[in-house]
Amino acid sequence: MSAKLPIIYLARHGQTAWSKSGQHTGLTDIPLLLEGEYDAERLGARLQKLEFAAVWTSPLVRASRTCELAGFGGVATVDRDLVEWDYGEYEGLKNAEIVARQPGWRIYRDGCPGGESTEQVAARADRVLERARAAGGNVLLFSSGHFTRMLGARWIGLPPQHAELFTLATASLSALGYEHNVNEPVIQLWNDVSHYEE
Repeated sequence: MSAKLPIIYLARHGQTAWSKSGQHTGLTDIPLLLEGEYDAERLGARLQKLEFAAVWTSPLVRASRTCELAGFGGVATVDRDLVEWDYGEYEGLKNAEIVARQPGWRIYRDGCPGGESTEQVAARADRVLERARAAGGNVLLFSSGHFTRMLGARWIGLPPQHAELFTLATASLSALGYEHNVNEPVIQLWNDVSHYEE
């Protein structure tokens, strides 16, 4: 693995009331909890050692505030493609409530009525990754859980439905890179929260 090859760092937003309760939080603009703000600062302390050609954040406050508390608010560009999945009729519901309505439902296979399909979310992820590849260096992205999982799957060429195989804690850090050259994308780091203890 060459140190000269760029890395795309993925930062999930800190804890919110709905991420803590397990409610699907798509486009509802919910602020961070105090613990989420603290974790965002810890994440920032870890990221300060790195250099970035670009920093992009979702416009949603939970991601943009995480970006700000991590120390990148002054250099970040808002990218609307980084918003979380539009859950449509399932916004604010817990998984068990959705499955009660639609038995066997799985987001990465079935999408959300009145919201986005799996293919629409994958297309957004592909656009973000294409821009990140062209940035000319390391890139730092602040977004939400389901969308960030899609970024990971699409980076290594998996079908969109396979994003369900990844999991992400709040304020976690992941890294997408390359093995030997840019034709060999790999996941270098996933769902790391070691900065919680720093």
